Order: sequence, then structure tokens, then C-alpha cells
Amino acid sequence: MAHRKKNAPRRGSLAYRPRGRTTTVVPVVRNWSKISSEKPIILGSAGFKVGSTHVMSVDNRAKTPNFGKPLFSSATIVATPPILILGFRAYKSIKGGRHGSIAEAMGEIYMENPPKEYSRKVNSMPKFNENSMRKIEESLGEIDRFTILSYISPRTANLSQKKPYVFEIGMSGGEIKEQLEKLKSILGKEVKISEIFEQSPYVDVLSISKGKGFQGVIKRMGVKRKSHKSNKTVREVASIGPWNPHNVVYTVPRAGQKGVKQTTEYNKRILSMADTKDIDITPKGGFGRYGEVKGDYMILKGSVPGPSRGLVRFRMPIRPPKVSVQPVKILEIATVR
Repeated sequence: MAHRKKNAPRRGSLAYRPRGRTTTVVPVVRNWSKISSEKPIILGSAGFKVGSTHVMSVDNRAKTPNFGKPLFSSATIVATPPILILGFRAYKSIKGGRHGSIAEAMGEIYMENPPKEYSRKVNSMPKFNENSMRKIEESLGEIDRFTILSYISPRTANLSQKKPYVFEIGMSGGEIKEQLEKLKSILGKEVKISEIFEQSPYVDVLSISKGKGFQGVIKRMGVKRKSHKSNKTVREVASIGPWNPHNVVYTVPRAGQKGVKQTTEYNKRILSMADTKDIDITPKGGFGRYGEVKGDYMILKGSVPGPSRGLVRFRMPIRPPKVSVQPVKILEIATVR
């Protein structure tokens, strides 16, 4: 029988707990970056994952042996149709909660004529309320922050799904009064992703990972296999707990559901933001499990978690790198499958 060392580390990773399936396909952004800007800026957007490709670009990493030479790297294409500013919501802080204060919604404003597809999301269509707008304008001193109620339709990304996605996006920069004027000016209008991340070379990506079904502890928790001479099992933990007390601690690696959980990847490099009218990247026959890309799209360096056609949310980097980077010069994008 195989025996562990006396001071062996614990087996298995406790990351991504709880390891059950997520309750929604829309990733939840719990924190927004605080950017010191004179003008109000939108802190996020969304898109739909298309697939992977390869990009030939010039290496812009300073102080590296390959600086200035062609760099062949994998990339992910995400369709990014414009988001519609459906409305906005005002929040104020009140005492209570674990961190001393919690946010309470003071009111929300919607555009006058929401899209008809929005009725698939809610039972009653919201309407523009002048009293709510007047209440927000009178109590600007109590408001701490605004969030945008954004709307994105899969139909605009050449997908067959009719039900739209609605989610909140943070806002930062400027004073509260300037943010309110900015929200009034863009209410009911579409905003392109190139306008949001125009000055940011990096972006945080949030999405729901692929489902792997029921898996054992080796694949699910990363536990090391036991010796081939071990008793009964090899792809299992040696002990799940003591005789007394008769219980299994939650930290013990166990088999179960793997995947379908929210995953956040920080500081993904933006290689390109373009339109299919300018540069068509769809290969002959279309992308597998997606089809043809129409409209705006974004190319990110590396991989993006989640399946094709899945919703991907973007956020201004909450912990951006301190090193300065040069703009990416793309030499060629693979369009052959």
C-alpha cells in the first residue's frame, strides 16, 4: 500500500467553489474598476464567442529577444454587436452589511420605446418616467454611482436566438452630475465596443465555462494518482476522513460536476477591433458551430473560456499591468479551415 509523507501538502484544488452548475448563463460582474478620468466612461460591454484562429503580428514586448520580429500566436474571435442603452439606475450607500455599507437603488430610468424583443425578457414593458427622472436630479448629492442597463440581442450577431440579454454595466470618471448628463445623451442609443475600449489595450473577460459532466477527482480536482500497487483504486483519494467523527470535510476532493461555472480571466490583450465591412475574417463555409461573422468583432490574444455562441462580458481591467505597451501591428490573420 502506498503511504504519503508525513508533511505532504493537501491534495486537490479548492478553486471555483462551489463546483456546481451556475444558475445563469449571463456572467455576473461583482466589481468594477475605478478609473480617474475627467470625463465619464463606460466600464464594460459584451459579445458572443465565435471561435479560435491564429494571428501573425509583430512582437511588441520590449526587452525580449524577439522584439520587433514576427510573432505567431493563437487568438479568439468574439462578435461584438453594439449594445443598446436601455436605461440607467442610481445607487446610494446605506449603513449595514459586512463591509460597513451596502448599495440601495434609488430609481431607474428607461428609454421611451424599448425594442419589441425586450418583451421576451420581461412581462411588462417599462416606460420613461418623468417623476423618477426629477427625483434623481433633485437628490444628486445622495447618489454614489450610476449603472447602465444595457441590452444586446443575439440576432444582431447573426444568431438564431430571439431572447435578448439584459445586464448592468458600471460607470466611472467625472462628477455625478456629468455622469447623469452623459447617460441622458446616450439613453436609447447604441454604443460600439470600439468607443468603450478605444484607449484600453487590455480587457477582463468573464464567461461561463464549458460543461464536462460528472468527473472523478483526478480530472475534477487535480488530485495525483496513487501508486499502481495501491489497494482497490488508483484514481481516487487515499482517505476521505477519520473514523471519528463520522463525517467528510468539505475540503476532501470528491467526484462530481465539472464545468459550467463563471470564469474570469484578467488582462487579455486586444489585438484588433474591426468591422466585417473593412476586414472579413469568416473562412469559407463559416466558423464551426457559429457560422458567418457579421458586423463588429474583437480579436483577443489567447483563449476565452466558454462554448461557441456563448455570451462573453468585457470589463475595464481591474488590475491592469503597469508596463506600457505599443499598439499591435497585425501582419496576417488565418482564415483557412
